[in-house]
Amino acid sequence: MLPHLLFDFGGVIIDLDYEATPAAMRRLSRAGRNIAFTQAQQSELFDRFETGHLSAAEFRAGLREAYDLDATDAEIDAAWHAILLDVPAERLALIGQLRQQGHQTALLSNTNTLHIAEINRRLATQYGFKHGIADVLDRVFYSQEVGLRKPGEEIFRHALAEMNWQPEDVLFIEDSPQHVATARRLGLRVLHLAPPLTLTSALPEALRAFPREYAPATA
Repeated sequence: MLPHLLFDFGGVIIDLDYEATPAAMRRLSRAGRNIAFTQAQQSELFDRFETGHLSAAEFRAGLREAYDLDATDAEIDAAWHAILLDVPAERLALIGQLRQQGHQTALLSNTNTLHIAEINRRLATQYGFKHGIADVLDRVFYSQEVGLRKPGEEIFRHALAEMNWQPEDVLFIEDSPQHVATARRLGLRVLHLAPPLTLTSALPEALRAFPREYAPATA
């Protein structure tokens, strides 16, 4: 049986600059304050936006209040999108090839309405996609739509149940260590895509080694 493939989005399919948004927001802050937003952790404001509990307008208002921002909506959005870089064509091609070979594929992403709208706009412009990254995957699970986010176990369980997948049959590709830890605890096999690894350099070898090298950790 071919392993099912569960992809993270940022840092796996799309390149990210984790320092760019904090730097851009700091320039908008009258007090030069740092936002509580990193790859490893973030404040409740960002959690609430990523789980669909805040609208874009409420999120911007929360940023203005929490970090003393003197900025228009467009300026805040530009700073928020600074983290987003490119979606390399070779990664999309690889995912397409793996689907043709018979792998089932899904996306499990902590994201938000502003970022997804911006990414979808870029994918439409660059690749002609009509439905964003969903055009190259069997299913997408966005945190703001599910109402849950990684590293919580519940969003993993939701995706597995929706796909009718067993954890041991899944290879999860992820760049954030805290999300990797949850997946391993639940019995998924994991490719930790830490720099300098990329999807195209690491995934083919991981699949050749599956399941021997990516067996779930034992207690």
